[in-house]
Amino acid sequence: MKPAGLIRVSALVVATAFNIAGAPAATPAKVLGSTALALAGVIAPLSPDLSGAEKKAVAMLFAANSDIPYKKPIVVTADRIVCRAGNVDITTRNCEVTFGKKVRTVNGSTANEIFATEAQAGVPSDGAAGSNFESLSKLSCTIDPNAIRRKDGSGADCTFQPGN
Repeated sequence: MKPAGLIRVSALVVATAFNIAGAPAATPAKVLGSTALALAGVIAPLSPDLSGAEKKAVAMLFAANSDIPYKKPIVVTADRIVCRAGNVDITTRNCEVTFGKKVRTVNGSTANEIFATEAQAGVPSDGAAGSNFESLSKLSCTIDPNAIRRKDGSGADCTFQPGN
């Protein structure tokens, strides 16, 4: 292939990696098993959409207690999660978790748990002046206590869109 052909192929590859607005095209992601349970486990306590019984069930499952009275599948959702960790001001840790029109802001260890769990789930990190960011949107996790009780690795799955 001649150098000019390489340039055209490279331009085509770059062009297909970006959507019309010029931002990278994000591929929906799916995580299963322990990573999905962890992602649901750090978001469920913040959710205004879950009942107290559902929050307690997710917390018990996340704490390695599969012998729970709750039997129905639990769906943990969030419209958007944006976390920031400072790399200059190393005390900075916060996440904004959006549920519809409600935004919950958490700091410190709770934000760190969410940030670390997003990384475990494969959410890419992005840097800006003095900070590292991770974000996702359209989170939907289904936790099935009956399947988790079987201890065969099933019962938890999440889908999300990496980035905003």
